[in-house]
Amino acid sequence: MAGMSTPLLEAFQFQATACRSMGSPFTADICELLAVRLEETSRFGRRVLGWPGDPFADALALRAASGFHALKRAGRVPALRTVYPPNTYDRESLSASIHAAIGAEDDFLHDWLNSPPQTNEIARSSVLLGGALLLGERFGLPLDWHEIGASMGLNLGFDRYRYELGSDCWGDRDAAVLIRSEWRGKAPALAAPVQVLRRAGCDITPLDPGSRADRERLLAYIWADQSERLARAEAALDVAAAAPWRVERADAAAWTERHLTAPQADGVVRVLAHTVMWQYLPEPTRGAISASIARAAERARPDAPFAWLRMEADGQRGSASVRLTSWPRGDEREIARADFHGRFVDWTTG
Repeated sequence: MAGMSTPLLEAFQFQATACRSMGSPFTADICELLAVRLEETSRFGRRVLGWPGDPFADALALRAASGFHALKRAGRVPALRTVYPPNTYDRESLSASIHAAIGAEDDFLHDWLNSPPQTNEIARSSVLLGGALLLGERFGLPLDWHEIGASMGLNLGFDRYRYELGSDCWGDRDAAVLIRSEWRGKAPALAAPVQVLRRAGCDITPLDPGSRADRERLLAYIWADQSERLARAEAALDVAAAAPWRVERADAAAWTERHLTAPQADGVVRVLAHTVMWQYLPEPTRGAISASIARAAERARPDAPFAWLRMEADGQRGSASVRLTSWPRGDEREIARADFHGRFVDWTTG
């Protein structure tokens, strides 16, 4: 029996550790069991064990684990229902259920690996709200909002959600989506104006919140033992399905160039935003986007500012870096450290 190569094993173990630290011991157990027990006797096993790309950059462990969640949600493998939350399990029973699922749905699991993760974590909207508040405080102008790697567009509606931010609240009390995020440190002023005049998003493989199959694909990527995340995502999917916007299928570099070179109205802040997607882009695409940002920065004026807001991994474990750059002055700084699922934001806006 061929085991995992060292890079594969490290990727699965890293993902297991990350899942456990972010409150999903169940998904961690799946990653760990696949790491030590996956065999080449199935198409799924051979594809994972022979993965030709970078298992870290391709989020292979998340792809593999989510396929089993998709099967459980669809009710296609009875053995999975007995071990998935809210049921209790031990590692041997979970391992046996995974083995049964591979035997019963090998082709499904093999093909599930084709697409990258579509998490579209809604609680990251807490970071976007904070960035929008800072821009409102600085410029006092409405926003022309653009998001790359927007998946289903759930975070495009960040200003339509209700937030509980520790002892403070923001948003419509009757909003269908409630996001709980602990804001620490010198947080942005909640009274600052936030008005989104226009919003647009792109993704290389966008999903449609109105499609049952697409909804199930996104929900499968949410960890099965995190019921609050699942409920929040379902509510946000309903909001997005009823919204007038849809995410455009496009290459991020070409889309950014097209949107950032379009004429900008006076009295509006043009914003380019993204959360936890930069790591999945090939280096040429990152370079092209950076070049488009630099050209947009040169065109920025006091009455037509441009801002770049991003929440991305930077190698520091346990949180992502949140950075905001605004032009024409070109001020750039790390404004916060944030939990990857938005559970907390440590603001450093002073």
